[in-house]
Amino acid sequence: MPEDKKIRFIKTFSNLPLNIRNEIIYVFPDKGPITWNVAFIEIINNTPLGKEILEKLDNLNLI
Repeated sequence: MPEDKKIRFIKTFSNLPLNIRNEIIYVFPDKGPITWNVAFIEIINNTPLGKEILEKLDNLNLI
């Protein structure tokens, strides 16, 4: 299932205009703001933060 979320994220990200990719999409209380570009780096590198971001974006129906 996480691969499905990753694929949906990549499809969404690839369709975003470049200037939108610098906008904040989520703010973690303990980690601070996350932009689309930061999310992309974390998710592509399969970091624990990337997995957390995927969950949040899925819950918010952004992907």
